[in-house]
Amino acid sequence: MREEPAPTRPAPVTAVPRKLRVVGRSVAAGLVAAFAVIAVLLKETTSGAVSFRTADQAAMVLLGLLLAGGVLLVTRPKVTAGAEGVRVQNILSGHTLPWAAVRAVRFDDSAQWASLLLADGDELPMLAVQAADGERAVDAVVGLRALLNASRQAPGPA
Repeated sequence: MREEPAPTRPAPVTAVPRKLRVVGRSVAAGLVAAFAVIAVLLKETTSGAVSFRTADQAAMVLLGLLLAGGVLLVTRPKVTAGAEGVRVQNILSGHTLPWAAVRAVRFDDSAQWASLLLADGDELPMLAVQAADGERAVDAVVGLRALLNASRQAPGPA
């Protein structure tokens, strides 16, 4: 008697927006550099109508760091999924869902990013899976759909 091979489980999926991360980090570094240069070029003077002091220079650097931090928030999205469920981290919010709460993985041709259709009728955008990433995004959606389908399979007799 021949045993049937055990069905293989789909591989876990991790997705991050590659192009957005490169652009976001570059812009953040540029902001810090630009504000640092401006701060250095602001000379302490009391002869003109405007007076820049060391505190003003420090404030310019701090402002550049704050703006860069805001830009880096855009690079935060990430999706991780396994057999037990999916974790979606967007810019400001994160959600951990079991596959039972997910109805479908959606990525329309005209959409900028993929989304999860939830059992309660809501739609959860996945900013980490972006059309701009091309094949990486397609691979992530295929993997997420495989994990969702595997979670729907009834366990066979032991």
